[in-house]
Amino acid sequence: MDVKAENLARVIGARVKHERNARGWTLDRLAEHAGVSRRMVVNVEQGSTNPSVGTLLRLSDALGVGLPALVEPPTPKAAKVTRAGDGAVLWTGEHGGRGVLVAGTEPPDVVELWEWTLAPGDRHESEAHSSGTRELLQVLEGSVTIVADGQVHTLDAGDALTFFGDVDHSYSNPNDVPARFTLCVYEPGVGHAHRSEAGDA
Repeated sequence: MDVKAENLARVIGARVKHERNARGWTLDRLAEHAGVSRRMVVNVEQGSTNPSVGTLLRLSDALGVGLPALVEPPTPKAAKVTRAGDGAVLWTGEHGGRGVLVAGTEPPDVVELWEWTLAPGDRHESEAHSSGTRELLQVLEGSVTIVADGQVHTLDAGDALTFFGDVDHSYSNPNDVPARFTLCVYEPGVGHAHRSEAGDA
């Protein structure tokens, strides 16, 4: 990991540990609720790994805080500016593409704003998000192929797509020029599934 990635991993690890401790949960309990291994939780909390977006989504949903809150604690400010280049790089493609979380809201209804670049040959596979999740994207440059629930959509610059993100889906660039798109993810009711269980702890 480079320095920026290491710093982000430490921030995420500290946030996960803080939220877990605030609930009085053990490492094993968080691992069980998130559907990941105990070793993965330990590695994330220690900041020694660069977890996948899927793992971060599992952890944030289990903790009921939403993915943006793992990158930066919620702020009481009425407005928050993210300057160009300051977003959280949460995915890096084999060929140089990047998925950058640039803004987000707090739970229970979490909205994430992403900036994606897919280099030629890059592909990002995403497992199904929580029930009711919607995704909206618009291609800014190049061409992107989205597969959602078995349906294939090819979008060119200026085209947009809205689809349910609670199914397995992927974004890919099978072309020989880079592609860039913005992505908005709406995830309603984050944490509701685990609140009653946490209360029974």
